[in-house]
Amino acid sequence: MRKIVLPLATLMLACTALNAQESLEEVTVNGTRVPLTRHQSARMVTVLDTLQIRSAPVQTVNDLLKYAVGVDVRQRGAMGIQTDIGIRGGTFDQIAVLLNGINISDPQTGHLAMDLPVDLADVERIEILEGPAGRVYGTSSLVGAINIVTRTEPRTGADVRLEAGAWGTFGGGVRAHLASRRWSHQLSASYGRSDGYSRNAAGSLNADYRTVKSFYQGRYEDARALVSWHLGLSGKDYGANTFYSARYDDQFEHGLKTFAAVQAETKGRLHFRPSLYWNLSKDRFELFRGDESAVPFNYHSTNVFGVNLNAWTDWALGKTAFGTELRREHIVSTALGEPLERAVPIPGTERQYTRGLGRTNISFFLEHNVVLQRFTASAGIALVRNTWSDMPFQLYPGADLSLRLGANWKIYASANSSLRMPTFTELYYSVGGHAADKHLRPERMQAYELGIKYLRPGISAVASVYHHRGTDMIDWIKDLSAGEEAVWVSVNHTQVLTLGEELSLRLAPGTLLGRPDFFLRSFDVGYSHIHQDKALAANLQSAYALEYLRNKVVVQADFQILPQLSLHLSYRWQDRVGNYEAFEAGKSLGQRAYSPYSLLDARLTWENARWRVFLEGNNLLNVTYFDHGNIPQPGCWVRGGVSYSIR
Repeated sequence: MRKIVLPLATLMLACTALNAQESLEEVTVNGTRVPLTRHQSARMVTVLDTLQIRSAPVQTVNDLLKYAVGVDVRQRGAMGIQTDIGIRGGTFDQIAVLLNGINISDPQTGHLAMDLPVDLADVERIEILEGPAGRVYGTSSLVGAINIVTRTEPRTGADVRLEAGAWGTFGGGVRAHLASRRWSHQLSASYGRSDGYSRNAAGSLNADYRTVKSFYQGRYEDARALVSWHLGLSGKDYGANTFYSARYDDQFEHGLKTFAAVQAETKGRLHFRPSLYWNLSKDRFELFRGDESAVPFNYHSTNVFGVNLNAWTDWALGKTAFGTELRREHIVSTALGEPLERAVPIPGTERQYTRGLGRTNISFFLEHNVVLQRFTASAGIALVRNTWSDMPFQLYPGADLSLRLGANWKIYASANSSLRMPTFTELYYSVGGHAADKHLRPERMQAYELGIKYLRPGISAVASVYHHRGTDMIDWIKDLSAGEEAVWVSVNHTQVLTLGEELSLRLAPGTLLGRPDFFLRSFDVGYSHIHQDKALAANLQSAYALEYLRNKVVVQADFQILPQLSLHLSYRWQDRVGNYEAFEAGKSLGQRAYSPYSLLDARLTWENARWRVFLEGNNLLNVTYFDHGNIPQPGCWVRGGVSYSIR
């Protein structure tokens, strides 16, 4: 019997890995306003699936996104503490972040957009829609969107995990799920901490962190409707060393976010899909950690309330969707917005919020999809108005086409447009060497894409080329000719043109060789190249918009060493365009260009039906590199952990 069990276990693990790319084609993705599978969709939607999530040498969603070839992940702190996410040369403010289809983007600043209430263990898959998605996800999705889809367990059970690593890293979490025929409830909570990998000039910790997360989701389904809801909390306290100013090496930030949403969908010929959501964010920034005698702390509280009424129907001529969304964004702050008529006390302090701003975004959508055996066409419009800019309703159209050639080939083409309203920080942050322009115009984007995909058992390959034409793009610019008096100023660029190409290949050698027990489960390679032709004068420095990944290479391999032992290797090479002003002990050392760098990560996992043990390392070659100027990233960081499941 023993001789039979081991090969069967190997066969099951191998088949899961080798067939993952084909089964993903039947996953419903959110590339349009009606549900379509990846096979049917006319947009290229990248999906990071369960196998990739479980095997990658990462602990956060932020870190996992590093392995998506079209995504630019720029970290100031490790373990996803403060992460800027860009897509196809865009900035961190130009993407929409969604949780189960609910927009949780932060209108204060995109720096805080990835403060998520979910652990990686809660996530089933991540959908990345590259390119403008205004008619699908609204005004925050100028260059793309990231939708994080959480797991719904079919059976009652629980999980517990512990992990620890270098620099005093320690964390743990629990998940419990209760499921019946119609109802399901899931609750998770986690804690993490670290001393951090750097110290300030005085010798104190300045990259330490403490995090807490909690997430509850429920679901009810019967023959007439599906209703789901979630409630999440994310809290962070972290040393922000030189995150926002290289002159000060002991900054600190505290953030607390709460997320709540309820969604429903009726069944039948007319699918009515309403949703209601509320996001609350509180943030405190300290330029001098624990000391506001020289510079008072900045306090912000942002409220976002939204209601989305979407419907779609399937009829003889295709699938038609229509709907509307109202999103109210409001902030009170010590630094952002217009002076308040009446100050608002800040709980727990003797300070008051003295500034604030509110704005409402109103959108209407119409989309039609034609899905035939070999052809899919999707076209629609978004009609948008925002009360902040006093602009009239603006029309943003888009269309996607795909043609399936034979059993294996598929050609894509798309033309889409979108806009983005400035964040509250871009409009009003005029402290600490910054001068914001409250009259900034919205950013606008037109994008065109052409691609081809090849899919057969064991092979998946995609190649695409795209062109983005951005107008009134927003950036922070510094005039270095002003010397010590130079400040960062928020401005609208007249135009930024982007031309990019992406290539990706995924192989399942066991399927190709007819050997499902082959030790190499999967092999992935991807390459992205971007060129932007907007150049700055020699005396000007860009903070974000013109610092993009010119080249990115990602190579990954999954090995099944033994029936219960697997190894994952990930390699990245990144080449960034841009310059930064180097500092040492608070003094400027002049301009330096970003240098290309290579990183190697690995994860070794042993697991059976209940236990899972892992050992992983990031930056195994101990490379010194920068994602942002003057903020060196961690060297080799090793962690290990164990989890136990009750089913």
